Formats: sequence, structure tokens, C-alpha cells
Amino acid sequence: MTNSSLAFLITSNHNVTENPESDSVVSNDFSTTLGALILGLVFLLGVPGNLFIAWSILARTRRRSVTTLLILNLACADGCLMALTIFFIVYLAKQSWVFGDYMCKGVFYLCNTNMYASIFLITLMSVHRLVAVVFHRRMSSLVTMKIVRRVIVGMWVLVMVIAIPSLVFRDVREDKDERNTTRLVCAPNHTQPRHVRFQYALETVSGFIIPYAVIITSYVLILRRLRQTKFRRSVRSEKLILAIVVTFGIFWLPYHVINMIEVATQWYSDSPRKDTLINITKSSRAVTSAFAFISSCANPILYTFAGKSYIKENGFAFMARLFEGTSMDQTGNKRSKDTVGLSNVDSVNGSGPRSNMLQNGT
Repeated sequence: MTNSSLAFLITSNHNVTENPESDSVVSNDFSTTLGALILGLVFLLGVPGNLFIAWSILARTRRRSVTTLLILNLACADGCLMALTIFFIVYLAKQSWVFGDYMCKGVFYLCNTNMYASIFLITLMSVHRLVAVVFHRRMSSLVTMKIVRRVIVGMWVLVMVIAIPSLVFRDVREDKDERNTTRLVCAPNHTQPRHVRFQYALETVSGFIIPYAVIITSYVLILRRLRQTKFRRSVRSEKLILAIVVTFGIFWLPYHVINMIEVATQWYSDSPRKDTLINITKSSRAVTSAFAFISSCANPILYTFAGKSYIKENGFAFMARLFEGTSMDQTGNKRSKDTVGLSNVDSVNGSGPRSNMLQNGT
């Protein structure tokens, strides 16, 4: 998905030109340079950051909850995405794809898969908080670790399926720029306008609009519930997940706006407006794609700020202490090993007396 090149259709009868990638994302020097610099920084921050999160949960965290399980999967998805940035850095720096056709399809497919996984995992976090706060009485006994693991496995299967268009609609071809220099581009191979509309609309609807509608609905219901019960206690996992949601939205919104502009170009015949939209997408795709990558390296930074009070006391184990804090059971009720603590919340300082969840509305 990220760093998608453009297959512009510029004839009045909507046929693809003989050289459909003449307006490739790597044809703009400023855009590709800026994109490569952003991705370089993202790689340096994101790979070690997400590896540290995975290590903290697997090796140092003693209490496991739904939140920590989802954060672990999110770190794996983001870390995988960060590792792939090296291919895009080389692509943008050389302005030519040097890794072959199979890698062209495979790398972009993995990008799509991990992008979908990231937003779906964030959506599951929000839904989990909704169940914990609003529907605890009716659903807490049904939400076990076994069921949660099955949901996560099903989510990974789903994202692998809906990312398939990146395999079908992408290949390597030769292209000549305005200086008559031949290069290789890893670019979409859309042959009809409906292919463009299908791929980019699918990405935005299933990878942004629908998940964010679920997320927003979840948090509206959560906030309404907390307001009704006059809940005053600071909830660590609530704030942390909300920060992840907002960060993801900020960094991915520009990319999906460009997707929708791209889809809009397919509804115009030759006109000045269509040319303007094409110029916008051409000049913005590399930067917005690189900008979207930042969301995957931002989460370790968010966790660091959330757990900064533990750094002095716990050293490198501070993040494990943070995740243990988000999984502390504040209800005072004993649960079976398989039952998920749906009210896994604690105060901002990670301590405080236990309180009855139903009385506090959590």
C-alpha cells in the first residue's frame, strides 16, 4: 500500500496510455528525496523500538492481558512494516526498483498486510475497552484468552486476503523520464479505470473509514458511560489506546485523502480539474506514504512517555512494568486463568487501592 505509484489515465476514453507509469511516484525529485529522508528516520526509530516492545512483553512482562496481547501483535505488525522501509529507501534514493518483480509484489503485499493489521488491531483494542466499560456484565464471561487468540488469528487471515490486490495490480516495468533516462519502476498495472477505483477505494474504506467508524463509536459509548457514572479515576490503558488511535489517524489520513483524490480522477474526462487532481496525487504520494510510516514508529515513543515514571526505578524493564500496570485487575474479583480481566485498568502512577468496577463504571 505505502509508496504506491500512480497509474494515471489521461485519455478521454479512459484507456491506459502506452506508458502508464510516466508519472510514477519516483519521477519527482523533491518528493522522493523528502520521502527517503523520512523513511530513513522511521527505520532508525521504528525497528529497535518495536523490537524492544516485543521483548518487553515476551521476556519481562509477568501479567498478560488482552491489551498486552494486542500490543504485542501491533508491535510485530509495525516492526515488520519498519523493516520493509529499507526497500523503499533504496527505491526512492535510486529512483529505480532494483529488487526484481517478485520482490516488487511481495514487499508491497507485506506492506498492505501489516497496514491492515495495524488498524484492525487498534480497532480490536477499542472494542475491547468498549466491552470492559459498557458491556462487562453481559460479555465478560464470554471473552477468554482462547477466544481472543482465535479472533487475532482470524484477523491475520483476513488482512492477508484483503491485501491480495497489491499482488495482482503491481509489477516492474521500464520507464523513461523527461531526461530520457531508462529506469525500472515497481508500479500499479491497472488496465482499466475500475481497477484503480477498486484498489484505492478498498484500501481507504476497509483500512480506514470502517475501522475508524467502529473506533469512534466505541469511544463515544465509553465516554458516555464514564460520564454517566461520574468516573474520575485516570485509566492508563484507556489513555494509552486513545493516544495510539489518534496518532494512527493523524499520520494515515493524508495518505487516504490522496487515495480518494486518485479515485476521483477516474470520474473525470479530460479537463483542467482532472489535470489538477493528477498533479496533486503525483506530487504528494511519496511524501504521504512516507508520512504514514511514521505511525508505526510512534507507538514506542508513546509507550515511553506513558511509562516514564518507571524508568528510574525499573531501568530497561520500565516498559514491562507499564504493560503489567495496564493489565492489573482492579475489581478485586478472582477469575479463572482463561478469563480475561476486562477491567484491566490502573491509575496513572500504577498504584492505588482496588475498587469495585461496577461502582466506578469500568
